[in-house]
Amino acid sequence: MSSYIIEGGKRLQGESYVSGSKNASLPIMAASILNKGITKLYNVPNIHDTQMMIEILKSLGCKVKKNQNKIVIDSRNVCKYEIPENLMHQMRSSVIFAGAILGRYKKAIFSYPGGCDIGSRPIDLHLKGFEKLGVNINKNFGKIICNVEEITPCEINLDFPSVGATENIMLASCLANGTTTIVNSAMEPEITDLQNFLNQMGAKISGAGTNIIKIQGVNKLKDVSYNIMPDRIEAGTLLGATAITGGEILLKKVEINHITPIIDKLGQMGCKIKLKEREIELKAPKRLKAIDIKTMPYPGFPTDMQAIMGACLTMASGTSIITENIFENRFKYLSELEKMGAKVKIEGKSAIIKGTRTLYGTKVNSTDLRGGASMVLAGLSAKGTTKVDNIEYILRGYEKLDEKLNNLGAEIYKI
Repeated sequence: MSSYIIEGGKRLQGESYVSGSKNASLPIMAASILNKGITKLYNVPNIHDTQMMIEILKSLGCKVKKNQNKIVIDSRNVCKYEIPENLMHQMRSSVIFAGAILGRYKKAIFSYPGGCDIGSRPIDLHLKGFEKLGVNINKNFGKIICNVEEITPCEINLDFPSVGATENIMLASCLANGTTTIVNSAMEPEITDLQNFLNQMGAKISGAGTNIIKIQGVNKLKDVSYNIMPDRIEAGTLLGATAITGGEILLKKVEINHITPIIDKLGQMGCKIKLKEREIELKAPKRLKAIDIKTMPYPGFPTDMQAIMGACLTMASGTSIITENIFENRFKYLSELEKMGAKVKIEGKSAIIKGTRTLYGTKVNSTDLRGGASMVLAGLSAKGTTKVDNIEYILRGYEKLDEKLNNLGAEIYKI
């Protein structure tokens, strides 16, 4: 197990940039199966999760070449329709292959996915969507076996705007004979990126970014080259790291419209922010102000940023309340922050954080991807040395996080 050692108390200052989006890359990589040809992807983050997707693609019969942030996928000779169980268990996003395999082969075998333990994340909405499309589903000793003669286009009303279910339905139905409509679809920017990718491949999809998406089936798809969108959660994390250290940053390669709720909250906390085209200039105050946050599906405040802001608010002036409306286990990181001197109380879905002037470096654990990132932020601002263990979670979703922070004046290294 790897760890980060962080010498706290360094004010971050300088320029940085945002890498490609993890949550956009993963479904787009899975979608490459559908075109039965060559897919060239640019700006793919070099992280554990994209490497796992490459391993799954190879296991299905794809040829994959990787050169830094460029990936070339040859899916012409895909010959399997079962996702290996050991790879499924390593990350939740592996379930997105199910829709792509169904769309191409009309059958798929997979198991329940793994990933961060941030709460109950059942795939029932995915399976209900498949059933609406005419897919016959059998569950056998932990495996899910899907078969269909032909995908049946229809209208699917999602009980909750699930990102994964929306993506899986899009992938399964884009080669169907007719039009599928998703009502109460997820509206996240990553959904729009997937739509744009599929449409460049020859699909006919409209409505991404709204709560109704229409997928008009086509007979075949074509080779494509595509540039992945910037990672909005990494952008928020770098801005949060600057804010908690009282620093100043010019952040480049950022899609400002994707992080409006994050920018608004940082402004409420006292940060001075200037917006340019694909650039954000942030100057933090000497001490942040307490605020209240409620996580919601997009365009609300993202649950993935909740832990990042939670770390920042431990040192804010006043008392903050964070209400988590998406995942019930998203507060596990707070017990680690308490080891550093944070004053936290959890009441149901809410965390009450009373700001303190000083956090103290100690040994803490990454509880999940974003919780691990919050430990890094706390360590950057803490007095003394912080050791963050189990950083494999962090490496799943952040490209060169330690390098980017060191370039801004931090003192963090991996052991």
